[in-house]
Amino acid sequence: MTRAGQHRRRALAALAAVTAGALTLTACGGGGDDGGGGGDGTVRILVLKHALTGPMSDMAWVDQIEEAAGVTIEWEEVSADWDQKKSTMLAAGDIPDLVVGTNAITNGDLATFNGLFEDLSDDLDALPNVTAMFEEVPATEAMATQPDGAIYSLPSYRRFWPETATRQFINQQWLDNLGLEQPTTWDELHEVLLAFKNEDANGNGDPNDEIPIDWSPAGDAGFGYFQPSVLLGSLGLPISDGGGAGYFVEDGVVKNFLVDERYREVVAFLHELYADGLVSQDVMTQDYSAYQSVARGDGDTARVGFTWGWAASDRFGAQLADQYAALPPLRANDSIAESDLTWSYDSYSLNYGVNSITMSAQSRNKEAALAVIDAFYDQDISIQVLWGDLDENITKLDDGSYEVLPPADETSDPSTWKWTTTLADNGPGWIRDDIDVVLPTDLAEAVEQSVPLEPAIANVDPTADIFPGALITMSQEDLSTISLNDTGIFGIAMQRWATWITEGGIENDWDAYVAELEGVGLTQNVEIHQRYYDEFVASQG
Repeated sequence: MTRAGQHRRRALAALAAVTAGALTLTACGGGGDDGGGGGDGTVRILVLKHALTGPMSDMAWVDQIEEAAGVTIEWEEVSADWDQKKSTMLAAGDIPDLVVGTNAITNGDLATFNGLFEDLSDDLDALPNVTAMFEEVPATEAMATQPDGAIYSLPSYRRFWPETATRQFINQQWLDNLGLEQPTTWDELHEVLLAFKNEDANGNGDPNDEIPIDWSPAGDAGFGYFQPSVLLGSLGLPISDGGGAGYFVEDGVVKNFLVDERYREVVAFLHELYADGLVSQDVMTQDYSAYQSVARGDGDTARVGFTWGWAASDRFGAQLADQYAALPPLRANDSIAESDLTWSYDSYSLNYGVNSITMSAQSRNKEAALAVIDAFYDQDISIQVLWGDLDENITKLDDGSYEVLPPADETSDPSTWKWTTTLADNGPGWIRDDIDVVLPTDLAEAVEQSVPLEPAIANVDPTADIFPGALITMSQEDLSTISLNDTGIFGIAMQRWATWITEGGIENDWDAYVAELEGVGLTQNVEIHQRYYDEFVASQG
């Protein structure tokens, strides 16, 4: 059997195991106890992988990196409990030649353990692909460069992703069944959701199995994709990365929406929906897989009416996707003009992968490790790291362009297949701006379903409205201060988020809550962000 055939068979087996809920990935490989490589042409790499991702030995592009760099790679593969493993590894100072994985090593790690990592600013002559990326995509160099000019970690650049991760969906078939129009305001949405709850919207004879609205679980440290934080845009408040830690910019002033009156309005509206029994009762406790699973319904019977997701096929599955329509942003009320609406601007986090590959300062095979780094940024290898092996997941055409192929497993969607067969968004790489790629259907679908959001996204100025955290590196002192303050801030804020939505009380609690957050360090954190923002704006001329 050929290597390609073996790869396909193994990938199919891995996907089948995931579908059955039986895939368990553990760390493997790992070499000896000595730090770095052995100085004999072997490079040790720890790779942080998605739980879906199969073994590195099944990826043909790994052979291409070894051949290009003239090395043998020993992999340590991690897909769970990374924070615990990392803290032990960094404290002991025992790290492999390279660590691969988007933000596996954070800016905070780089600042705290700066003696452990190689300063690549002195090695750029050995990294021609990386140097070329810096020249062609200056934002990548800004992301990589520390305040003192050191470069301890390199980003990736993906190029093709839309400017937002979150799209807004409503079940158009349910609307048609009930003779309803698509909502355009919060009040209209409320009325539609009531009808979904009370009138057997999915038409299966059971008036109690519909979930009018559902959203992705929020984390302990802020907000992310597919969450109702995007409703802040209904009031004209610009956010990025689904909200993140809450920072945004207004008239040159850095603010945090956790203490903004518009955030209070959003939470109060969500409580109204919850009090009327319109929100999934599991919304505060479900994990992401459960959130995805319930929206895929049962056969051709949908269960969720209004929600947020990456693309319809990814959110609802191929069988139900056609029931759903992508919606533009809602206005909070009739006094809000459509020209004031905004949406989550996520281009930096979608098209760039911060800290994608980091090198040990104690590597015993420095030249080989540098060669591996540069090989990751080769054009053909970058394409394969992102979408999978040539001739299996992607084809290179005679004119030099590429076409991403449908999943070899016809029961899989393109997004799941990508994550199953390669490192995908977790890998280092540089997708050139001057190459043509026929995109996979899920990405093309996400771009198409972003069209209703485009006017609101266009209302967001990435420089004037968004804190450009991906382009800013902070000092160790400031990162430590922010981290310490965040423990108190989010310990309060995320608990109140859940309580206020499910039980109410935000109106009575608001003033005390604001004072409490400001007292545990939010004011100091905003001041730190303001200083860096002012320096960033000044550097842009």
